[in-house]
Amino acid sequence: MYKRILVPIDLQQDDRARRLGLNRAVELCRFYHAKLFALTVVPDMGMPIVAHYFPEDAGDKIVAEAETMLHEMVDSYIPDDIEVQHLVAQGSIYRRILRMAEKVDADLIVMPAHRMKLQDYLLGSNTAKVVRHAPCSVLVVRCDNDDCYELYEQNG
Repeated sequence: MYKRILVPIDLQQDDRARRLGLNRAVELCRFYHAKLFALTVVPDMGMPIVAHYFPEDAGDKIVAEAETMLHEMVDSYIPDDIEVQHLVAQGSIYRRILRMAEKVDADLIVMPAHRMKLQDYLLGSNTAKVVRHAPCSVLVVRCDNDDCYELYEQNG
């Protein structure tokens, strides 16, 4: 059913939260013999007036560092039997996830969900925006406490 699975990864997230989404994506890749697309999104410099205060090559350095971190993380957590492609995008998180899902023709996006904060209810989280606008199915892997992470690690 699924042949191309996109998993957005927040490199700033704690290790357990990253593994939650990755573990579920790996399970699905194995079950469906799907290809995994590991994506991380880094911020851009925004408006030109903001970019003016950074060195000219700052954006390239940020992307290069994110790519290195993504490769290291994928090498640590994704088994060798899973075909994986590394993707780094720059810009608005949910927009880049949606754009990359279309670009790689993903038929499933696997996203871990965090505890909701007040600003998420007012502005909407990236996960909620992806769910509303995705061109494909979205699996939201939710876990709200440490017990859930421990249980998933034992059973997952």
